[in-house]
Amino acid sequence: MATGTKKGSSACQSGQTAFAARLLGRFAAVAAADNNNLIFSPLSIHVALALMSTGASGDTLAEILAVAGAPSREELRAFVRAAVIDRVLADQSGAGGPIVAFACGAWTDRRVPLRPEYHDTIVGTFKGSATTVDFKDKPVESRVQINAWVAEVTRGLITEMGKWRDPFSKEHTIDHQFHRLDGSTIDVPFMQIWCDQKIACYDGFKVLKLPYKTMDVDRASPDFDWTQLNPQSLIEKMTSSPNFLHDHLPSEFVPVNEFRLPRFKLTYGGSIVEDLESLGLILPFHPLTANVSEITEVDTTDDGPIYVSDVIHKAVVDVNEEGSDAAAATESDDDCGFSLDYEPPKQVDFVADHPFAFFMIEETSGSIIFAGHVLDPSRE
Repeated sequence: MATGTKKGSSACQSGQTAFAARLLGRFAAVAAADNNNLIFSPLSIHVALALMSTGASGDTLAEILAVAGAPSREELRAFVRAAVIDRVLADQSGAGGPIVAFACGAWTDRRVPLRPEYHDTIVGTFKGSATTVDFKDKPVESRVQINAWVAEVTRGLITEMGKWRDPFSKEHTIDHQFHRLDGSTIDVPFMQIWCDQKIACYDGFKVLKLPYKTMDVDRASPDFDWTQLNPQSLIEKMTSSPNFLHDHLPSEFVPVNEFRLPRFKLTYGGSIVEDLESLGLILPFHPLTANVSEITEVDTTDDGPIYVSDVIHKAVVDVNEEGSDAAAATESDDDCGFSLDYEPPKQVDFVADHPFAFFMIEETSGSIIFAGHVLDPSRE
C-alpha cells in the first residue's frame, strides 16, 4: 500500500473516531436530559456522510469532509470500502463471528435520474442499491418498496450479532437492584458468570471487554468486542478525548468474584438532521445552500433545487446471555489485582448496577459500530 494511501486511511480512521465521540456527546446529552437510554451506530452514520460526499461539491463537500474528519472525498471513499465495507461489514457467520447487516441504497424519483458515476459508486464502492421509484404519483407504493428492500437486506433486523466467546447460562440469571440516576432502584435480570474476564481498573471506573466467539482461523479477519464503562459521566471525558476509549481497553484476563451484567434491549429510530447540524453539517440540508449536483443529471425540479431533505437513522441492540451488539464498561470501588511473582492474582468484582456507557468495537480498525448508555435496563 502506498504511503499516501496509508496516511489517508489513518486520517479517516482518526476522523471517524472523533466524529463518533462528538456524536456521542450530542446524543448522550439529549437522552440524559429526558432520562432516556441511548443506542446509535456511529459507523453507519459515518458511511452515510461518505455516501453524501460522493454527490456533493464546492462548500457543501468541504463541510461534509470536515465533519467526517476526512482529507478528501477519494480517501474517505477508499477508507469506507477497505476498512468498513470489506472488513467490518464482512459476513463472519462461517467462522462463528458476528453478522452486521447494513442497508445502503439510493432511491430517486424516476424524473430525476442518477448520474452514471454516482450510480456506479453506490453499487461498486458501497455495495449498495440504486433504484428509481415514482415518489410523486405513487408515494405509498414507493415507501412500501423501500421498506421491503431494507427488511430483506437486514434480514428484518438492523443487526444480527454473534455469540459471546463465553456465553452466560440462563439458569444463573437472577434479579438484582439497578440504581437509577435519580436515586431510585428497580429489580432487573442480571446475567452472571465466574470465568476470567478482561477487566481494566482505573481511578473511579472499570472497563470490561467481552469478546465475541470466532474460530480465529484468520487473524486478518475482524475482531469484534463489546466494551462497557462506568460511571456514565465518563462520556464527558470520551467526547473531549476521542482516543480515551481505545486507550483504556483492557488487554489481560483477571479472575472475577462477583460478575453481573443486566440484560437489556434498546432501539432508536428517527431523524438526526438537527444532531448533524449541531456538529457543523448545515449546507446539505437547505435548498438555497446545498450543492449536490453530482448526484443527478438535473440541478432543479418542479419542486425546487435538489438538497438532502432528511437523514433517518435506526439502531437496535439486544444484550442477553448468548450475545449482543455493542461494547460497554462499568464502575466499582474495588481495586484491580494483578500477578506479581508467584502471588495469586486478586479477584475483581464487576457489577453493572449503575448507569453505564457501552460500545461495540472492531478492534483492528478501531471502528465504533455501536455506542450508547443504559440509564434503566427495564426500558427499551
